[in-house]
Amino acid sequence: MRRLYDDNLYDFATPQPSYWEATAPPPAFTSPPLERDESCEVAIIGGGYTGLSAAYHLASDHGIDVRVLEAGHIGWGASGRNGGFCCIGGTGLHPRGMIRHFGLEAARDWYRSQVQAVELVRDLANDEDIDVDAFGAAEVEIAHSVRAFTRLQSEHTALTDLLGIDAELLTRYEVSERIYDSAEQHGALISKPALGLHPLRFCRGLALAASLRGAKLHSASEVLHWSRSADGSHRLQTSGGTLRASKVLFATNGFMPEQLGAEFYGRTLPVISAIVVTRPLSDDERLDQGWRTEHPAINSRHLLNYFRLLPDNRFLFGARGHTRGTLQGERATYRKIIDTFRTIWPGWADVEIEYRWHGLICMTASLRPGIGRLTDDPFTFFGFGYHGHGVNTATWAGKQLADWMGRGAAPDDLPRFARELPRRYPIPVLRRTYLRTGLVVANWLDSL
Repeated sequence: MRRLYDDNLYDFATPQPSYWEATAPPPAFTSPPLERDESCEVAIIGGGYTGLSAAYHLASDHGIDVRVLEAGHIGWGASGRNGGFCCIGGTGLHPRGMIRHFGLEAARDWYRSQVQAVELVRDLANDEDIDVDAFGAAEVEIAHSVRAFTRLQSEHTALTDLLGIDAELLTRYEVSERIYDSAEQHGALISKPALGLHPLRFCRGLALAASLRGAKLHSASEVLHWSRSADGSHRLQTSGGTLRASKVLFATNGFMPEQLGAEFYGRTLPVISAIVVTRPLSDDERLDQGWRTEHPAINSRHLLNYFRLLPDNRFLFGARGHTRGTLQGERATYRKIIDTFRTIWPGWADVEIEYRWHGLICMTASLRPGIGRLTDDPFTFFGFGYHGHGVNTATWAGKQLADWMGRGAAPDDLPRFARELPRRYPIPVLRRTYLRTGLVVANWLDSL
């Protein structure tokens, strides 16, 4: 079974040339490759937020012997290369769409859990003394058109009146006074809680906390084969050894190796997302474009952009990428992103770009995460499909799954909205075709 994208996207031995990799302190934990036959109670495939949070809570809250197997280095995947947005989300559905399809109570449960997820990240950073470079205290969604502002007005009513979320609607004038000004802003929706952070610092801090609680971490340990032994235990084979475990958590999100389990084939649509970061802006340059906020922000395009000022006055700007995963596609994506960045803020047209990198976000056909266990194998658990909100949603999902495995029953505060395996995409081999079609339609809608 071939991976969905070009092998260029799955070079586990090479870190991304990201701003995060360049500025994170070196790991303060050990994570040697698995090099012999070992055993544990719970084995986790994937060393990102889901897996590390689960390992941390399994070890600290339940005293369970747990090991993490990561194909690259700890934080190699999306957990070490995302935009650092810790914000309410985790689904591809807008608030009213969720209420319409799943009912008001289900929507309230989900949004309540998302508030808990943001606060969990904040609490872990504080309790474990993880310096995450926290910046900002809300998420700003900018209306890129008059029509988009009408939608934000409807969302604001749903969030505040129906879902209990702290949200504020700003007019175009108020945005220019408090956030920034641009020809592509027609008002905004501000929601709390939220923060911007250094994603790799948080990931490595979580890994250190998990290892100090007794979890064992293994980098450069790609799982090549997954099977059940005669005694009912799981057997995970890497190039260096074999790990036997009573339970397995599959926590690989957008980089999911579908070939390991037929049950997971076709359940995700990984979408390439790319980020660029500028050199530090001077105060005059920042104010020339009217930038006045520390809050992370997105715009309302169908092919959304996400952006934020960093603590050292650099500017981060991200967008959806191409559909092949090749080096040539990367270069074309960076050119397009930089052009868009300079169109929105023409005063920064000559500001140098110093970092550029890419990764994968994970979407599902159900437009919601999958957090649970297989119905035909109660010892295999999974957590994936965070739709670009993995910092908080994945961290929270890891805790939920740890509590499920530790207590033997699903936690009461795990909403049923996400408590199942997402349905398969129809004819999964065509997923990239669906994505290309979707990008064409989204570009057309944005052009209107």
